Amino acid sequence: MRITFLGATKIVTGSNFLVEAAGKKFLVDCGMFQGKADLEMENYRPFEFNPADIDFMLLTHAHIDHSGRIPKLYNEGFKNPVYAHKATCDLCGIMLPDSGHIQEMEAEWKNKKRERKGEQTYPPLYTAEDAINCLELFIPVKYDEIIQVDENIYVRFNDAGHMLGSSIIEVWATEDGKETKAVFSGDIGNNDIPLLDSPTMIESCDYLVMESTYGSRLHMRNDEKAQMFLNIVSETIDNGGTVVIPSFAVGRTQEILYELNKIKQNTDDEEFKRKYKTLMKVPVYVDSPLAISATEIFKQNMDLFEDEIQEEIENGDNPLEFKGLKFTRTADESKALNESQEPSIIISASGMCDVGRIKHHLKHNIWNPKSTILFVGYQAPGTLGYSIVNGAKKVTIFGEEFAVNARIEYIEGYSGHADQEWLMNFVYSFISKPKHIFLVHGEQESAEVLRNKILEETGIGVSIPEFGETYELSEELRIVNKIITKKSNTIRQEILSRLDKLQSEMQDMQTFVKEDVDDIHLRDEDMFRINEKIKDLEKQILNIIEG
Repeated sequence: MRITFLGATKIVTGSNFLVEAAGKKFLVDCGMFQGKADLEMENYRPFEFNPADIDFMLLTHAHIDHSGRIPKLYNEGFKNPVYAHKATCDLCGIMLPDSGHIQEMEAEWKNKKRERKGEQTYPPLYTAEDAINCLELFIPVKYDEIIQVDENIYVRFNDAGHMLGSSIIEVWATEDGKETKAVFSGDIGNNDIPLLDSPTMIESCDYLVMESTYGSRLHMRNDEKAQMFLNIVSETIDNGGTVVIPSFAVGRTQEILYELNKIKQNTDDEEFKRKYKTLMKVPVYVDSPLAISATEIFKQNMDLFEDEIQEEIENGDNPLEFKGLKFTRTADESKALNESQEPSIIISASGMCDVGRIKHHLKHNIWNPKSTILFVGYQAPGTLGYSIVNGAKKVTIFGEEFAVNARIEYIEGYSGHADQEWLMNFVYSFISKPKHIFLVHGEQESAEVLRNKILEETGIGVSIPEFGETYELSEELRIVNKIITKKSNTIRQEILSRLDKLQSEMQDMQTFVKEDVDDIHLRDEDMFRINEKIKDLEKQILNIIEG
């Protein structure tokens, strides 16, 4: 068996692994790269394999960073089965066409800018129609059933507890009379996610490919995040402001709805009750057509919820519904939310603030000191959400600069990913320990911290693969190939990254220089010195442009 790592290597997006075993080639996930502009450009690169040669795919879950390039794969010749849990198939049925629609809208917007500059235009990565067409490949499977996908290859999907239908996939492959077992964790769920069951513990494997998103951190526990959520929301509403929650349309939205419905049962404390009453007197808007559709799919798959939730449903208490909850479907309804002066809670996608209706809500609230922007999920470097969470004083939204005056909060405990403790518990749970572990789907620091923790506490060998590395899973694990085409782009990516950083630094410089120039106590010699430095910088920029 060989595994080639073609995404989510030292980053959190773009999951894509090519497996060669028992004479077959198959993929585990085919996700979209998200974040900085140079990273998103990776989505347009040719695949490092011929899509028509792939015999089948195993999809861990529906999130776009795991499924988002399947329509592109389909367009380029892949026409074989995609095995996924039934709920994952349902969710991909709405998420992939939505992604295609976003690709079309962004391409149209960018091409208008290119045309004005006389530059070449480019088609979208894929269209909504392309996404709909690729759904014909999906084959739904159930948890806990061993499926024979080939004469010598068996797989089993297990509940990963990360989102509805998310799976930890076991793969058994027999070659030359010898069986090798690999496990692909996908995204392992946070152990106390409302609604969903805890991740399945796997008994044995030879090789483990495991996520490391929060490999260096611990989450706050469930009771803390509920209290923190209530405090933030009630204080904002008391202040006459609006709470804007950039939430991933699938997963976090449903969990927050459940938390709001459930929170009142947690205590008899009078102050708690007052805050809860404050929270429940304002409307809660779910402003995302995708989130609305996803909520309907959650309702259709409630058999996947934990036992306690299923009992509540049988007793007539739907955990996804409560008084004051309103869904906005049309663009006009969405715009009306920002015209209202009434305090409210707005839950809107996307969770990283890069696309969708959330940008309009940020535009109308991020400058307002009465309002709060409350983040409840991971923010990838390079995204607007990452900049806001990490203390940006100003942000650009739809080409317009806004001061960040709103209260900014981040409740990490709502993350759908296991933290370091539960990632380690997943490793401990193996009765027969893996021979080797590959850490993916994590920034380099998180992966390195987790690697050291695993080595120190278990002695199991750990690798953090580079993009394009192929590992042969034999008695002596070895790298047998390394794709260098992406490596040749390293300096290109560094240049683009430096340009992004320079643009941000130029904005900071402009702010600071204006403050100095407006200072009536600034000496003439200091003014002259600033002017000369700007002239020097001007010359250097002109040299680069002319060169």
